[in-house]
Amino acid sequence: QVVGGVSVGAADMEGDCLSCMKYLMFIFNFFIFLGGSFLLGVGAWVLVDPTGFREIVAVNPLLFMGVYVILAMGAMLFLLGFLGCCGAIRENKCLLLFFFMLILFIFLAELAAAILAFLFREHLTREYFSRELKRHYQGRNNTDVFTSTWNVIMTTFDCCGVSGPEDFDESLFRLLNPNKMVPETCCQWNSYLGDAGVEQCMSSSAAFQHNKGCYSAMVEYFEAYIYSAGALAIVVLAVELFAMVFAMCLFRGIQ
Repeated sequence: QVVGGVSVGAADMEGDCLSCMKYLMFIFNFFIFLGGSFLLGVGAWVLVDPTGFREIVAVNPLLFMGVYVILAMGAMLFLLGFLGCCGAIRENKCLLLFFFMLILFIFLAELAAAILAFLFREHLTREYFSRELKRHYQGRNNTDVFTSTWNVIMTTFDCCGVSGPEDFDESLFRLLNPNKMVPETCCQWNSYLGDAGVEQCMSSSAAFQHNKGCYSAMVEYFEAYIYSAGALAIVVLAVELFAMVFAMCLFRGIQ
């Protein structure tokens, strides 16, 4: 049957497709909303937990920084899920458009980060890090971001320098600390010798030093995750593209 030049059957089919798309998008974004809520809850619990878990995490600055990353990701997913759910179920074109723009911004930011990482990959060489370490590392200066970051890396990975203890030869650290061969973070803690072992390590004894460089230690650590991270990044980009197409189709289908 044709009414006003428009097939009633076609109109019904279009309405059914729009309704199906609306509920599929609601379900899809509801899971995103739940994921964001869960991450927010975990991050908030770690920060305010009265049982002492916060202090355990705070011992390692990398873990403590991860808590804020979890909170940021949780907030972003919470907002995306909320906008997507409300926009779909209420058929609100403004919310759908905002959802689309937010996803597009995140997608472009991720794409830009990937391009920049590719363009500046030559700066991630062992020689580059060694040169920067010699020029800027100061030892126990916790107010210098570069120095404190390297202290965290060497403590976390039980390593010394970029390639090894020899990286501190003819360095700013040796200039500031002429009586020390390596910083304290390069030393293995020995419960029998205690502070005496640390002093020997810093002054001369290679027996108490971490001889492995941080470059090799970090490459080995992240090598197991690099392919999983790459696959996850592709999946995330595909989901974002899918969400943008879905949102725009629903936006255009709403009368």
